[in-house]
Amino acid sequence: MDRKEFLSAIGLTAASAVVFSCVGCSKSDNEGPSNSTNPPTGVDFTIDLTAASNAALNNNGGFIYINRIIVARSMSGAFLAVAQACTHEGTSVTYNSNARLFVCPNHGAQFAENGAVTLGPATVALKRYNTSLNGTTLRVFS
Repeated sequence: MDRKEFLSAIGLTAASAVVFSCVGCSKSDNEGPSNSTNPPTGVDFTIDLTAASNAALNNNGGFIYINRIIVARSMSGAFLAVAQACTHEGTSVTYNSNARLFVCPNHGAQFAENGAVTLGPATVALKRYNTSLNGTTLRVFS
């Protein structure tokens, strides 16, 4: 094998590796959301605030993930519920209570407490869900 054939073979191998590594790459915002960023629909569930697994919601600023939704308690004590997956690439957002934002740790997208985009690269708001408190039971619903 001469030098030209060798470089040609390496180039073909590298190109194949790139193509196969992109199989399953997520779509950009312009192509519509991938499955990992599709927000839950038909949501209607309750959270027992006395359960140890939900203890974070007993404190202002706390949050939990449940059924692909992030449920948070704002610093004023209001309950918030939005889709867990960042609309950019599907990474789970966290709640920054001091800044009053949902934040994507992957690329830095930020969302207001109502789910609206405040900083890209995301361009689509997080789906927001309703909450209703009855005693120690929190209902999250569409």
